[in-house]
This record gives sequence, C-alpha cells and structure tokens, in this order.
Amino acid sequence: MDQISKKIKMISQKLKELKNKFYHHKIDGYVVPKNDEYFSEFSKKDKLKTITGFDGSFGLAIILKKKNFLFVDGRYIEQAKIQTGKKFKIFEIPKKLPYQILSSRLNLGFDPTVFTSRSLIYFFRHKIKLTPINKRLLNSDILKDHTSRKFYSLNPKVVGETVNSKIKRLIQILKKDKSDHIFISAPENVAWLLNVRGRDNPFSPIPNCRVIISTKGKVSFFSDMKKSSNIFKKKSFLKISFYKENQIEIFLGRLKSKKIIIDKNSCPVLLENLINSKFTISKIGDPLYLMKSIKNKVEINKTIESHIHDGIAVTKFLYWIKKNQNKKISEIDAEKKLESFRKQNKNYLFPSFSTISATGKNGSIIHYRASNKTCRVIKQDDVYLCDSGGQYTYGTTDVTRTISFKKQPKNIKDAFTRVLKGHIAVATANISKQKTGSNIDKLARKYLNEVKKDFSHGTGHGVGYFLNVHEGPQAISKRNNVKLREGMILSNEPGYYLKGKYGIRIENLIYIKKEKNNLVFKNLTLAPIDINLINFKLLSSQEKRYLINYHFEVYSKIHKFLSLSEKKWLLRSI
Repeated sequence: MDQISKKIKMISQKLKELKNKFYHHKIDGYVVPKNDEYFSEFSKKDKLKTITGFDGSFGLAIILKKKNFLFVDGRYIEQAKIQTGKKFKIFEIPKKLPYQILSSRLNLGFDPTVFTSRSLIYFFRHKIKLTPINKRLLNSDILKDHTSRKFYSLNPKVVGETVNSKIKRLIQILKKDKSDHIFISAPENVAWLLNVRGRDNPFSPIPNCRVIISTKGKVSFFSDMKKSSNIFKKKSFLKISFYKENQIEIFLGRLKSKKIIIDKNSCPVLLENLINSKFTISKIGDPLYLMKSIKNKVEINKTIESHIHDGIAVTKFLYWIKKNQNKKISEIDAEKKLESFRKQNKNYLFPSFSTISATGKNGSIIHYRASNKTCRVIKQDDVYLCDSGGQYTYGTTDVTRTISFKKQPKNIKDAFTRVLKGHIAVATANISKQKTGSNIDKLARKYLNEVKKDFSHGTGHGVGYFLNVHEGPQAISKRNNVKLREGMILSNEPGYYLKGKYGIRIENLIYIKKEKNNLVFKNLTLAPIDINLINFKLLSSQEKRYLINYHFEVYSKIHKFLSLSEKKWLLRSI
C-alpha cells in the first residue's frame, strides 16, 4: 500500500471514530476549525489536518453522519481536492458558507475553546443549532516543535519602545473608553506589548500566553509558568503576576470590573460568554492590532536591514538555480538550497512560513507545499515559482519570484507582464489619494482584468516585526477598508494561475513612508525580477523606468556581498 492510500485509510478510520461519538453527545455532526485555542495561524496542533488530510493555513470541516464538507478560500481549492482523497465535498469561502448548504434541523457540536463568537456567526448566522462540547472529541496530530523553550525579552534598543511606554499608551485608550480592564487574548499582541518572544509556533516567534491589564497598570500573565516566570526579572517597574493557563476562568470569575475590552478575533466563545455574564464588554475591540501595525523608526530600520540579508540569500539562490538548470533539481532540492543560503547569515533564525517551491502545474496550486509524493523535478520548459520568507533578528521577510529557464510562449510572458504591471501599480500608488487597501487592490487587478483574468487571493497582507508574517488589521484586498498609515508594512503580491499548467506571482514587501506630505510605498524586498519573462511591448515608459530603478536599488544594496559571477548576472537585469 502506497503512502497516499495509507493516509486516506487513516483519515477514514479517524472519521469513523469521530462519528461513533455523535450518538453519545446527541449531535448530528461536528465542526473542526484549523486553529488551536490561541488562534495561531501556524500551530503545533492541527485537528483539521488530522481529520481531512488538508494542511493549508485556513479551513473549516463539518463532519456529518453520512457526509463530510470542507470549506477553504480560493487559495486552497485545488490543494484541498488533492489532499482529502475525495472524502470531502469542497466549498470555496466566501462564495459558499456552511449556513447556506446545511439543513437548519441539524444540531452540530463544537469545541468552545477554539471558536470565537464572531467566527460562529460568520459561518452559521444563527441558522444552525450549535452545541458546545467541552470534552475533546478529536485529538490532533502534534508537530514536533520547541515546546520546552522559555520565553525571552527583547532589548528596547531593537524594538524602539519600552514596555512601560507601550502600557502607558494602552492605558490611555482604556481610560478614554472608560474600561477598567483589557483582556489580551491574541498571543502576538501580548508579545508586541511586553516585548517578549517565544517558540510555541513553528514559523513565528510567538509565546502562547494571554494577559489581563487594569487601568492601574497591573498585569496578570497566563501561560505555561515554566516558560514565563523569569522573563521580567530585571523589570521590577512592571506590576506583573504569573498564572497557569488553566487559571484564567477562575481569575475572571473573581475579577472586580465593570467594563472590559476583549478581542472578538481571538477570545474563545467559552471565555467571552463568561465575561459577558459578569461585565459590560466594550465595543472598541483590542487596540493593539493597530498599535503594533504602525512600526517605529527602529523597527523599520531593522526590517530594512533584515531585507538586505534576505535579498543576498534570495539573489544567490536565483543565480544558482539558473546556472544549474541543466541538472536534475527537484522542488525539495531547491527549497533546501534556498534555506542553506539564508542560514549563511548569522542573523537568520528560521522560516517565516512553509516555503512554496512549485514548478509547472504545481505552481497553479496557490499555497502548494512540496512533499515526497508531489515533488517534481524542475524542467527547463516549466515556469518555477518560489514563495519563501525568513525570521531574522530582528525582522520578518516574505518574497516570491517566478522564473523561467528558456524562452516562454507569448501567452505566459503576457500573463507575467500583466501581473508585473499590477505589481508596479501598487508599488507606485498614491496612498494619500487611494487611502485603503481595497482601493489599491483594484490597481493590482486592472491589467489582468482587461483580458478577463484575475487571481483568487488578496493582493497583500500586513506583516509583523519579528512576529507573524501575516498580521492585520491592514491588507490590500477587495474587502479591507482599514486606513493605511505611515509605518505599516504590507506585501505586494498579485498573481495569475492557470489550473494544471503554471502559476505566476511577484511579491515584494513594502512599507509606508511620508514624502512631501504624501504617503508612498517603499520597497523592502531586494531580489531581481526575471526580465526573461517580460513582454516589454506591454510596459509603459514609466513602468520600464520603475523596473530599471528597482534593479539598480537591488544591485547597489547587495552587490558587495556577491561573487563576481553573481554581480555580472545581476547587472544584466538593469
């Protein structure tokens, strides 16, 4: 029996075991999300993968007695069909949501520690009966990770602001809102506020923890106490007390407060119901998302530095793969080689997400991950897409390049060029005029839309500072109306994907800077764009000038770290 057959057989067994529990709990089905109890994008615990085989970063499964459904967004449709072995009917979010296809007579069980009230309303609209089940019905596959590593503090010199300063700013917001406390349930927000990091997630330096802070500055910190008890030894000015993770319900039950701020994006419905029964919940939500999205000068400068390191590694990789195109290099070989270039820098720590190394038809699977059963050799005739990133001390990177090894047909070059035109339109956008990501998203799609082409993902996501590679509230997407501000970091990554044939994406990270009273994007990513894939007849003179200037910037900032042959190759892009 091959690996795929074994995997499908294992999924069938787990589905059977789960369905056997329905009768005891008097439910018709069970809902399984992607996230863990901390709502981490990347988690050691993956119940969705356990029950479906699907390992994308976003999804929701509904297991009924005789049917199984999997809901994913547009990035993952093809991937989900492959990985689930036809055990699930696949639906694309937001085109189809659970409440639209399920009978209102159903009674679905769910774990109240891994859902928020907001997510339940989004998926079910109060039209399906939902029964909270505190007992664990489904165990997850646990990824091997750095579970024993302690949390650690960052020096204010590398984050640009002390913990005390951040807490004072936060308390001012609480007082203005007339709230007594804030419950910070998103670990990345705790990490930013208290200048701490950890290794509880595979690709993000996130410490799994939650915090309650009063207007008097008292900090109650909930986590695995073996990891956290020593992080503030030298910071006696903090009024901080440490508690075990499971003590939070008791603490909230005893808390004296009238009004409290919670984060409905990461507060489990179990805790929200408890809080709602005792206190008035503020309407403003967790202000730390916006606070941490606006990077200070130190964070921007350190991020620029990290992108120089990353640009050197990515450029060396691009030169290497072009030079060795006649050799049998697999997708996994290429992924490992890129990682080896990053590891040459002492400031590199680990990837910021699982690398997408995809050639030919695999490139059309937007969030493809090469495995032993899907890995292809990179052929000269194919287009190769590589989307990768790194966590550096201190900074987070994310870059995608699409490259070819020989002359490509006109239809591929035209598609690549239209993606590039959208990429340049974003990079040169007048933010003061466009104001929001939803307006800028239209610029990214304009040239593809002219020939009735498009892509099924957002144009860009927010990026953290040595934190999550994907962070809000800002984004460049159809529905994001958050006002863009100076200091925000985003990705610029339009693409085009032809099912079963190829994928194209060009991604740089960009940050917002004020110049002459206008907000403009500045490139962070430093890696050449493959000019062999461009139909220059489709580019305007301004777009050609942008491309020359961009490649000159890349060369000027990284050439001294390259070999003579790498320099000569890079110069050909200018």
